[in-house]
Amino acid sequence: MQVIKALLASLLAVACVAWAAVGAQAGAAKMVVEPTAHVPPVPLLWKVSDGDNALYLLGSFHLLKDGDYPLSTDIDRAFAAAEKVVFEIPPAALADPATGQRFLDAAAYDDGRNLSDVLSPRMRKQLQQLIARQGGGSMARFEDYEPWFVNLSLLMGLSQSLGFSAELGLDRHLMARAAGAAKPTAGLETFDDQLRALDSTPMDEQVIGLAEFIDRPREMPGVLADLHEAWRDGDVERLDQLTRLEMLEQTPETYRIVNVERNEAWLPKLRAMLDDHRKDDTLVVVGALHLLGQDGVVAMLRDEGYAVERICSACEVAAGDD
Repeated sequence: MQVIKALLASLLAVACVAWAAVGAQAGAAKMVVEPTAHVPPVPLLWKVSDGDNALYLLGSFHLLKDGDYPLSTDIDRAFAAAEKVVFEIPPAALADPATGQRFLDAAAYDDGRNLSDVLSPRMRKQLQQLIARQGGGSMARFEDYEPWFVNLSLLMGLSQSLGFSAELGLDRHLMARAAGAAKPTAGLETFDDQLRALDSTPMDEQVIGLAEFIDRPREMPGVLADLHEAWRDGDVERLDQLTRLEMLEQTPETYRIVNVERNEAWLPKLRAMLDDHRKDDTLVVVGALHLLGQDGVVAMLRDEGYAVERICSACEVAAGDD
């Protein structure tokens, strides 16, 4: 299930656009969740500094619930300290009316094939049954699209049925907050960069990712719940195991394209923010996957000699209780 997990922890900055593009065609009825006492999520937040200024690197989960707010005061303080907020893609890109069609264009085949050509008869039958159970009609509506798009569509349908929303994702929340505070915003890459990353993954690994979903659909709510819990707990080791390490082992080329190449492309931009002699601090909000492990930007910046510390008041309280 590593591809699904990686999508949740990385590339769902495009989720709202994807969901609009497919017209919620894989959706299901939303469950009613009883409210519980609010405990703010423990943030995946690091401060990287060089003496002049600092970057606050915040690991996002792109699908959240109402109960995940309000956020930790650690995030509030980092937001207040930052003169600028940077996301994976510029906030304006999500509002561009052309993005939906560009998403569909990127998901289409460019070699004359269709979905039935790349899936086995068994997978086609399972997919049709799953779509029918979810109330999404016929598999025919997906025929023109590659497996990564189908996988993402199914994932978005499931997440909505469980009470998650891309509109409530941490990045979307902070985009709206930055706009309200009149803070400048920017992106580390373009919307088309994200689409190219999705569309460049090998077809055999795309099929593996889709097979993970349709072979074990009843396990998917638990997968999503486990990832959400690990993110809420700020559990770096568990989240790394659930996402990065599984993906690296089982779909290494997708891992390289989705994670490593993008992190390496972002690194000079992050370095330039730190090396700027102005004293402006910046909050950088990216999918949590991009901050994990030796291929993550936290480790990359540490290796370049910058001072790195995790900002986690809840972690300090927990340590003091031991």
